[in-house]
Amino acid sequence: MDHLPPHTDVLIIGAGISGIGAGYYMQTECPDRSYTILEGRSDLGGTWDLFRYPGIRSDSDMYTLGYSFKPWKAEKAIADGPSILSYVRETAQENGIDKRIRFNRRAERAEWSTELSRWTVTAMNTATGSTEVRTCSFLFMCSGYYSYKGGHEPDFPGADSFAGQIVHPQKWPESLDYADKNVVVIGSGATAVTLVPAMAPEAKHVTMLQRSPSYMAVRPSVDPIAQRIRKFLPERVAHAAIRTKNVRFTDGIYRQTRSNPDMVKERLLGMVKDEMGSDYDIDPHFTPSYNPWDQRLCLVPDGDLFTAIKSGDATVVTDHIDTFTTTGIRLTSGTELDADIIVTATGLQLVTLGEMDFVVDDEPVDFSKTWTYRGLGYSDVPNLISTFGYINASWTLRVDLTCQYVTRLLNHMSKIGATRCTPRLRPEDANMPERPWIDDFSSGYMQRMMPMLPRQGDRQPWLNTQRYVEERKTLRRAAIDDGVMQFSA
Repeated sequence: MDHLPPHTDVLIIGAGISGIGAGYYMQTECPDRSYTILEGRSDLGGTWDLFRYPGIRSDSDMYTLGYSFKPWKAEKAIADGPSILSYVRETAQENGIDKRIRFNRRAERAEWSTELSRWTVTAMNTATGSTEVRTCSFLFMCSGYYSYKGGHEPDFPGADSFAGQIVHPQKWPESLDYADKNVVVIGSGATAVTLVPAMAPEAKHVTMLQRSPSYMAVRPSVDPIAQRIRKFLPERVAHAAIRTKNVRFTDGIYRQTRSNPDMVKERLLGMVKDEMGSDYDIDPHFTPSYNPWDQRLCLVPDGDLFTAIKSGDATVVTDHIDTFTTTGIRLTSGTELDADIIVTATGLQLVTLGEMDFVVDDEPVDFSKTWTYRGLGYSDVPNLISTFGYINASWTLRVDLTCQYVTRLLNHMSKIGATRCTPRLRPEDANMPERPWIDDFSSGYMQRMMPMLPRQGDRQPWLNTQRYVEERKTLRRAAIDDGVMQFSA
């Protein structure tokens, strides 16, 4: 038997915020099941260990980005990357989850055998270059939604002629010295909005160069209401109460963006006007052409971006790039921006399920041909669930719900003696109209990926609603044996 690959009941791919949460739920809700976590990098933390650029922080509050089972204790609700990494690491250590992680194991291929009712996963040992094979009865993908190999980097004309340094935030050099340098940050998303105020105090000047504006939402990094609640309630009760408050607030704002976008637009632009003062014309740089939440809002904690602009340390320029030059960037308007360093905060490169190849009974899986099952499973793909957070709320809210669904599913299978579970279309689902995996969201990083993602239909459970309040009911309480998820042994 020594020649057989090591086997575990549940194999979790990824040891970021999703994978550590999955480990916790596995050992608390399914203690009879063994599990192992494969992590392609040399440490846990995922996003919060990978990104090292100045000012790296969450753009969601930590009462909802944090786990429901582990209260957030720090004062700041909008936390920096190192604090979040410490929180994830502490969660893993406190619960012994770190002992279940196999580091430097980058999963590359997963093959399902119906005859054996198991997945065979091939992983590359990134430390040695060797190949390892493991088997599992159930595969739980917690590898996130973007490539760890590199971000989205457009081919800018003339980039080779630039005499300075070009940096992408996903590959930030530890030794980068930007003190007293002219820095141009290309982008208008969350990363650019974080970088500009973080670099401005040390740099000679920072310019945020954007093709078009994004909506900015100003919030205090320390939540005063949360602080009052924490004074009067026990830790866990306070965490739950603040989490509920913030969920309702965010959900309420999102609903208003769908029902009354003009009102929300006015309120968001009003925040910017209040920050910048009546003498500053916000239209060119802070008034988007789309409605709020058609793309994700950019969070500006304590108005730090606007403080940097008002101080003269930073500038926003809205224009298109003609070409890079030896000394900076020439814009289509003819304006030239001097730069010693150019930061291409141009977004993530999205991928499907950890950039792995999947095979079911010798047939390669094309996920774009599948239908999404509740936003976490895939039609005709057995014993596989993946985590994907919310675009309109905190990522971890959905991690919690997905983990709770997985443990319910596994416990149901144990109860009925099933070894296989597969979502399959019913006869009445055969002619469903197809819709994109995520509707009504125009961000470029998502649109670039949409053709590779599964389809959603027009009825449950073939929907990816991206609505936490609704999914709290369907994923926590809806029947596991729903006539779509097929069980067999």
